[in-house]
Amino acid sequence: MRGKKMNTITTKIMTKVIFSGLLLILITTGCERSVDGLEEAELSNNPNVFVDGFSGGLEYAVFQGAVLNAFQVDTDVTSDGIGSSMRFAVPDVNDPRGSYAGGTFFTTSPRDLSEYNALTFYAKATESVPLGVVGFGNDLDQNKFTAEVTDFRANTNWKKYIIPIPDPSKLTSEKGMFFYSFGPIDGKGYTVWIDEVKFENLGTIGQPRFEILNGEDQTTNTFSGVTTSLSGLNSIYNLGDGTDQSVNSAAAYFEFASSNTSTAEVDEQGNVLVGAQGSAVITASVREVDADGSLTVESRGTFVSAPTPTRDAANVISIFSDAYNNVEVDYYNGFFNGDGQTTQGGTGPGGADLIVNGNGVINYTQLNFVGIGTFMNVPSIDATEMTHLHVDINVNEAIQPGDFIRLILLNSVGDGETSGSFTINSNILLQNTWLGLDIPLSSFNGLNDRSEIGLTFFVSDNTVSDIFVDNIYFFKN
Repeated sequence: MRGKKMNTITTKIMTKVIFSGLLLILITTGCERSVDGLEEAELSNNPNVFVDGFSGGLEYAVFQGAVLNAFQVDTDVTSDGIGSSMRFAVPDVNDPRGSYAGGTFFTTSPRDLSEYNALTFYAKATESVPLGVVGFGNDLDQNKFTAEVTDFRANTNWKKYIIPIPDPSKLTSEKGMFFYSFGPIDGKGYTVWIDEVKFENLGTIGQPRFEILNGEDQTTNTFSGVTTSLSGLNSIYNLGDGTDQSVNSAAAYFEFASSNTSTAEVDEQGNVLVGAQGSAVITASVREVDADGSLTVESRGTFVSAPTPTRDAANVISIFSDAYNNVEVDYYNGFFNGDGQTTQGGTGPGGADLIVNGNGVINYTQLNFVGIGTFMNVPSIDATEMTHLHVDINVNEAIQPGDFIRLILLNSVGDGETSGSFTINSNILLQNTWLGLDIPLSSFNGLNDRSEIGLTFFVSDNTVSDIFVDNIYFFKN
């Protein structure tokens, strides 16, 4: 069973590295107050980002892990035959310089973009490729009003692309002008050119629709003190040519409401904080237009967390625990769908599906098997000196005879692969109670080498479908 690497790299996991060699001229005007108490100067409403060259006041920052010099100015290939364009050289997979091309163009002095309803640009590529992620609103600070599109596709001819602004009235003081993230396709790199990047007020954009949870009505059974984030926040506009364009939109564009604030409240970042036992329905709107989709929160009351580990961090290699610094992890759910996996969960921040009073917990549902990967883009785990694997498991359903959860460790994934397993039977599993296990690594039959552990599997074969998991770590006595 192998994980599949995703081509699209979301900007939410990227951090900045300032590429000083590409810093552009700073804006000399901005919003400031004189010592005489005069009124603040009006913010610039300059719509241009790159039109035959950069507008004044832009700076550029490379996302962490991206190729430092993937972006260059090109005077030979342009959309209109004059000026210059932006050229982005996407690397092949395993390029030592970086795994993708990605960065953001931003201003030090904010601009008032509220009179425009779209960001537009022209693009072409050396071949037909998806453009990964493009958008605006990444200012290397709060990134409050990000908006991004992930379904654009470029070909060898110049084409105009339109990103409707979810709510232009929000962009009265914006610094994030344009960002991108392009990864290899089928392991191969390519080149993308982008030109004529600017904000516009297009008369052809209309019929706004909005979504939370991708327009679905969902229900979650949860606990007091749990914090979860609303996902699937989209703005959909008709472009006037019969097509709709969906934009992944930041939560700050939405106005959220709760039918019972004692049970659930929502902040402007779309974080739902669960309170007292009871029921609440979360809805949203944008520009007084009701969004499709809702979240019904059913709070069961107080959640009992797993015991906090007390082992010396010097003797621990942690995969998932708030008590230690975790090693780098590719994923907490490899979604081996082609191999028949049904398991959901492990997709929240740092793998945590629930954050209870600041402590993250994985909630695997529809469990048949699920893998935690530490071998693709991160170092494999050398557990040679470790003696045990610890894991806390809470079965969130009735336990029947014959139920089990099997833990499997894979070493040297795909290259002289070996594995070992340990089975937790129904007579050991506990319902709605945390079971803390310290499993000797010698009990994983067949695991003769543990110097490159790359996959940790939880397998139930559908006998157990809903579990909480916390504090997954190797340790030595």
